[in-house]
Amino acid sequence: MNLRMIKFPVASSWFALTVIACAPSNQGSQVGSPNQVSATDQTSSAAPGGSSNQGGTAQGAPATAQASPAAEPAPLGPPLRPAAKGAYFTGEYRNLFAELGHKPAEIDAKIAKAYTQLFHGDPKEEAVMFAAGKNANGPKAYIMDIGNGDVRSEGMSYGMMISVQVDRKDDFDALWNWAKSHMYHAEPRHPGFGYFSWQMRPDGTAIDENPAPDAEEYFATALLFASHRWGNGKGIYDYRKEALNLLDVMKNRKSIAGAVNADKRKATLVSLFNPENKMVRFTPDTNNFSKNGDHTDPSYHLPAFYELWALWGPEADRAFWAEAAKVSRDFFVKTTHPKTGLAPDYANFDGTPKAASWDAGTANFRYDAFRTAMNWSVDAAWWAKDPRETELSDRLLAFFESQGPKYKANFTLEGKPIVEHDSLGLVSMNGVAALAATHPRAWRFVEDVYQREAPTGKWRYYDGMLYTMSLLHLSGKFRVIAPPAQPAASAAAAGKR
Repeated sequence: MNLRMIKFPVASSWFALTVIACAPSNQGSQVGSPNQVSATDQTSSAAPGGSSNQGGTAQGAPATAQASPAAEPAPLGPPLRPAAKGAYFTGEYRNLFAELGHKPAEIDAKIAKAYTQLFHGDPKEEAVMFAAGKNANGPKAYIMDIGNGDVRSEGMSYGMMISVQVDRKDDFDALWNWAKSHMYHAEPRHPGFGYFSWQMRPDGTAIDENPAPDAEEYFATALLFASHRWGNGKGIYDYRKEALNLLDVMKNRKSIAGAVNADKRKATLVSLFNPENKMVRFTPDTNNFSKNGDHTDPSYHLPAFYELWALWGPEADRAFWAEAAKVSRDFFVKTTHPKTGLAPDYANFDGTPKAASWDAGTANFRYDAFRTAMNWSVDAAWWAKDPRETELSDRLLAFFESQGPKYKANFTLEGKPIVEHDSLGLVSMNGVAALAATHPRAWRFVEDVYQREAPTGKWRYYDGMLYTMSLLHLSGKFRVIAPPAQPAASAAAAGKR
């Protein structure tokens, strides 16, 4: 085999990579097998693949070698200069991979490869989506957390969002059919009425019937995008009707008490958004309020989506969603550490870290918190309404640069590592942070994502979903899919509320 040195526009010690010609990268694919490192990537990501929704435990991973923190390298190129006007108004989505010199056809092939592998690959080592028969509505499929052996509403909603972005209606409909058939609570007397069980078995029986609200947020937005891309069908495939119903219950649903789960535990569930604080709740289960107080999860804050709901959602609630977007932008500043930029997994509504009664570690930067940078950065890219989001990305990436190219996965908010492994999911989210960054260091994080491959093996679910979304975001292919009558590019004139 021929060896060659590849030099990128932002070449540095991070990316002076010796590559085996024609050898596909398998970097980071086998969590639990840290010795399986690709010749194309010196920054292996052996990480557990699950976020800890509703008190689920985060999984450990074998220790991997960690380079000592390197001194800050010299600037590598020009600043990134985020667009002064959001992509929603201009219709222009930056392709940061292309700006680094990668060919569009190769970028498209990388995205297609990741999607094919995770959604239609080898079921033993590659795929996270699995067919689950048919019903009167057609084929069904679910996204499985392989490491935990369960199906999570988070993953189902991510799968639907990815499917609509890459224009795969068949996969979208099959996932939505499974979610509506098995996760959705249609019984008005059930405490979870109108919501989705966050944790299921692959056979369609519930493990935990309470919702994890980030899934409802992604479900609603993915359904709106599907309505605009494919039009509305009948029944559960009337995407717009389904989205508007879900948005209504998320904000306005009244308190319902009753029994949940197989043990018939008594529970009282309220709306998914706290009406006074205008923030998404970690859980609407009031039993948890008595132990932990009503609180939030920073990675559930999605102001980019709230702006869309303020345009397309139920008219009576549009002002609420517009205000919720502003509140979440303020919240990001409050909840992230002023020096590291790290956010906690859970937080109080004032932004202070929340140590859960069942797991004090939720006050640290762990798997849920990976996604917070993606949320503020996509908001900056789509709407460009708050320059503080640029400051947050620059601060966060400066911290991770100080940790060296193979940084660990979990930290205290002050920046002390608390695990010995790294994570492809975190690498992916830090790459997306570049959408809002200005400092040239951000190019390293973009290139780091590009050099990775979709994960395989036991922990491929969470890493794989975040990795695939990062490819779409960084290639400019994760977009607002607007109604045909109102293209996003012409919305500047019509978008003033």
